[in-house]
Amino acid sequence: MIPLRRLRDVSGTTDLAWFQPALDRLRALPREPDPRLRTFFSPDLPVYIARAPGRLDVMGGIADYSGARVLELPLACSTVALVQAPDQQTPHCDIATRRAERWDLFSSELPLAAPLDLATWFRDHETDRWASYVTGVVQALLSRRTTTAGLRVLIDSTVPEGSGLASSAALEVAVGAAVAACAGIAISATELAIVCQTVENHVVGAPCGIMDQMTSACGKQDRLLRLLCQPGTIEGYNDIPAGFRFYGIDSGVKHAVSGADYGTVRTAAFMGHRIITAEAGWRGGYLTNLSPAEFARFARCLPEEMSGAEFLASYGGISDTATAVLPERRYPVRRATQHPVDEQRRVDRFAELLGQLGKEPSAAEEMGRLMYGSHQSYGACGLGSDATDRLVELVAAKGPRHGVFGAKITGGGSGGTVAIFATSEAESIVREIAGDARVFAESGPGAAETGVLELRT
Repeated sequence: MIPLRRLRDVSGTTDLAWFQPALDRLRALPREPDPRLRTFFSPDLPVYIARAPGRLDVMGGIADYSGARVLELPLACSTVALVQAPDQQTPHCDIATRRAERWDLFSSELPLAAPLDLATWFRDHETDRWASYVTGVVQALLSRRTTTAGLRVLIDSTVPEGSGLASSAALEVAVGAAVAACAGIAISATELAIVCQTVENHVVGAPCGIMDQMTSACGKQDRLLRLLCQPGTIEGYNDIPAGFRFYGIDSGVKHAVSGADYGTVRTAAFMGHRIITAEAGWRGGYLTNLSPAEFARFARCLPEEMSGAEFLASYGGISDTATAVLPERRYPVRRATQHPVDEQRRVDRFAELLGQLGKEPSAAEEMGRLMYGSHQSYGACGLGSDATDRLVELVAAKGPRHGVFGAKITGGGSGGTVAIFATSEAESIVREIAGDARVFAESGPGAAETGVLELRT
């Protein structure tokens, strides 16, 4: 379970440093120009505060939906959710969020509609789509209760949107942890992550895998979460040896999991899976369970690309519940199917080498080559971008002699953040490469590691 911490006095909270931004925001509300914000929370009722971090995808990325093992680092940037259950004659879910230096507000009567109805409503109300992440999680959690009280949810975040750092997962997990605590709903961190992924897939309409939510909920500061996405088993946490670090540089190109490129590549991988099972009789489950030798044998069944109409006529459909084959679209079937098979081997070798850092002189350079290989494979699938390619080229140009060993595009690709593996002393080099771009150099705890703060006056 996500631990609950109780606090009656907001002064002297040095041991609660990760909650300090939320406490500062709460103190500042009475000075907000908008009267709705000044009275958003009652001073007589407890407020539940949860935080959840963004994540840096070190290795694994888009192979998560094909069952890969991934290595993920929770970041210091995070989203905070403050939740209170006010006494309302007609229960509502009232949401306030600070985005782009302004406040947006949304309200909906409780109980909320079913997930499919919520998804339909938000598709028709694009300006309010940001609230679908919150209302979807609230609906999923409150549906576990027989009675529904009102809720007020205030959100603030330092995780940049569209940078490939799982800002949506941080939002969902923070809201879910705070709402569950406020409503007295017992839920484990892993179960909460699954709930949040389901909401993003079926209410928000973004076909993400499980790694983002699991890292935000279950990650541990300064350690790589080792997650087997079959469907979401935490295998452990890998220490980062002293003297080495993982950095992120924001390319400045906005990334969205709901974008067509990511969806096309994901769908193509499931098309390849369907073709292999139909034509070669393979029954091994997830694509990443294929060995490279098996894939080489089955690859003859896979077209380089094919239209959705051709596929549907021959194979009927795919097993993915988060995407659908579009007849008019062309899909890079072979590349998209090969990527998770190769990525699984890269991840496994990377994790093995991580334990050899400082002992085996060539380990860091080989890890860098594995990151470059992952980046090139993204590009071959169609998920690269000029901006991320340029950052990777700059890292390669500096090279091991400057303490930088490798780099790759992260998450869903097509922009977003580039992950860099380097020494701790190479931070100045990384910042030189970044120029004016934002650098993510610090790790932070996952939501379960900090727990939920219950604040009473």
